[in-house]
Amino acid sequence: IELHREALLLRPAGHSGRSTSLNNLAVSLQARFQQRGTMSDLDACIELHREALLLHPLGHSGRSTSLNNLAESLRVRFQQRGMMSDLDEAIELHREALLLHPPSHSYRSMSLNNLAESLRVRFEQRGMMSDLDESIELHRDALFLRPAGHSDRSTSLNNLAASLQVRFQQRGTMSDVDEAIELYREALLLFLPGHSDRSTSLNNLAIGFQDRYKQRGVSSDLDEAFQLFSQLSLSANTASRTYLSAVKSWVVSAEHLNHPSALLAYKTALKSLDQRVALLSSSSHHFDVIREAVSSLATDAFSCSVRHGALTTAVELLEQGRAVFWTQLARFSTSLDELSVSGDTGAALAEDFKRLSFRLRNSFDQSEDQSPHIRQLTMQWDDVIKRIRMLPDFSRFLLPPLFSYLRKAADHGPVIILNASQYGCDALIIHSIEDQDLVHIPLDTTQAKVSELSSEFQSLAEQFGSSHYQLKLVGILRKLWNGVVYPVVRALRESNVPRGSRIWWCPTAEFTLLPLHAAGPYEKKKHDLSHIYISSYTPTLATLIRARTRVSPDASSQRFVAIGQGNPVEGKELKCVASELAIVTEHLKPVVSSFTSLGDRDATVQGALDALNHNQWLHLACHGMPNRTQPFESSFAMRDGPLMIKDIIRTNWQNPEFAFLSACHTTVGDEKSPDESIHLAAAMQFCGFRSVIGSMWSVDDEVARQVVSAFYNNLIDDSGRLDCTRAAVALHEAVKSLRKNKIPLEQQIVFVHIGV
Repeated sequence: IELHREALLLRPAGHSGRSTSLNNLAVSLQARFQQRGTMSDLDACIELHREALLLHPLGHSGRSTSLNNLAESLRVRFQQRGMMSDLDEAIELHREALLLHPPSHSYRSMSLNNLAESLRVRFEQRGMMSDLDESIELHRDALFLRPAGHSDRSTSLNNLAASLQVRFQQRGTMSDVDEAIELYREALLLFLPGHSDRSTSLNNLAIGFQDRYKQRGVSSDLDEAFQLFSQLSLSANTASRTYLSAVKSWVVSAEHLNHPSALLAYKTALKSLDQRVALLSSSSHHFDVIREAVSSLATDAFSCSVRHGALTTAVELLEQGRAVFWTQLARFSTSLDELSVSGDTGAALAEDFKRLSFRLRNSFDQSEDQSPHIRQLTMQWDDVIKRIRMLPDFSRFLLPPLFSYLRKAADHGPVIILNASQYGCDALIIHSIEDQDLVHIPLDTTQAKVSELSSEFQSLAEQFGSSHYQLKLVGILRKLWNGVVYPVVRALRESNVPRGSRIWWCPTAEFTLLPLHAAGPYEKKKHDLSHIYISSYTPTLATLIRARTRVSPDASSQRFVAIGQGNPVEGKELKCVASELAIVTEHLKPVVSSFTSLGDRDATVQGALDALNHNQWLHLACHGMPNRTQPFESSFAMRDGPLMIKDIIRTNWQNPEFAFLSACHTTVGDEKSPDESIHLAAAMQFCGFRSVIGSMWSVDDEVARQVVSAFYNNLIDDSGRLDCTRAAVALHEAVKSLRKNKIPLEQQIVFVHIGV
């Protein structure tokens, strides 16, 4: 792609080779789109093909190729965005191209095939049988021109079969599905194991057998379908989009037909997902690709495992398929102590891994011009990992963790996974005691109801500050208590978890958007959750384990920075920031070994980043600016502009301990993929802070000031030192004091604790 761009610059308008360069660059961009799914590549490809077509007027020998290339790119874009104008234009371009390819022309079979495919796709949108019938006849003509031995025969076999299968689904004519199966069978024989298209071919034939089973009910058809699907688990080429798509089709079929291979299908899909993410360079440009790949795989896999009674597998699969973006970034900071002392080879590989990880992390979200360089770094990094896994005792290096490791998350108190899936909602309690089994609690609710409650709560949160919302808020917290939290509390009591203990919530899907810590009956003589247990959150189990094991080597030195920005370049003035910083200074300056305060003019983006390079403890008072559609651009408002998540990710802070984010909406992330936890508080945690306090919605200035004062009173331990493991209890005590001051309920519950 970079070489084609350079060639195009050397062929300006009027150059005889310009159309060739336009076409070559467009084709390469489309190939990259097929690998990564980045829409900007496809849009650029289409514009280049349009320009090339203008250079090929009627009568030009290259016109038919340009017509075909533009049409195919438009059809692919239609499949992504669904704009009918793209598809209609593609069909007209293909018709014109076919007229330029008479029966004796070597490109005729290609033109027949492409027009037929576009007509089939249009039938699926508009339902006009004439489009489908024409598609089948064109595909028959194309197949006739591609006899045994022709390089494109497999394509024609698959495409004719697909059109016949669609017609069978419409009319129920058994001869259509029988013929489709025979065509798919012949196509599969042309894709030997290892071929990049074999996974799609296996899926096509399996779906054909499944369709016939639904019509005839012959069990051998169903058996053959799932034998074909199960071959996907043996494939070596598992990182491609097409492979993951085929495995997801297996998952859907197995769930729909309640087939015993469902759990293997999920394991295969999540393994593919892990490999796919590892090969994408860590960039927000790829977040849409990751979001599409992840969808609800992990939460559905958890549900499937629970239904099969495989509770430890449920935990492993859920962990493997959630927060995959952060998990990949966290791999760049993996501890290498054991590897470094394992011998000369191990030490050399540890140095290579550190060097490449540092460069990859620093290149996060750089411009697309850097992508070939980043891609090369990613491949080198992946190669080093493979070599590390060949060493004795390192075979599982950076592989998804097993339950024996994940269980450590509950070493200091139970962790409650709340899972919402289209197949059911469940809670699973992990206890710290080795011999205590996992406790499964089926929840009497559905994902649709949880989603509805979450939407109701999000709408209400936007009205906080007006008078009529209080009763509605209590109503939501009661529903949350009755349907979700109380069954968990009852199970914790049955497991003898003492009152006043700390518990950790690990919610998934729509549960991540709800204030679990604040649930309760809200009735006299009845206790709300906050009167029974002290709640913390963790986005994943591994994050919590990492935070526990990451202890500062120089525990004697406590360097604290308080940053306050009440007059940002964007956003209204925050009047209490100066007094809040004064409270923090008063409490902490006498206690810590080094205290820095940055206010107003000094609280700039670079000033904040520099301060964080030299301090392990942070108090940040400013505007929090969530960006629900571009979550990596969520930011803290500094004097000169936004300090964004993508800036935070590129930092390399040394042993950060604790961050109090006294800002609005710091736990609000991307609404389309709540399981990825792309928000400000999570960014701080994944970048090393062991303990973080954030907010779920807008914080009142004066309330923040009161919470901060009470919080720091409780954070200092008996020896007069700061202890970040006391943060949850300190917040709990601070909130208790607010209740006495008649502070509105939503401000009493706005702050949450994440981490140790």
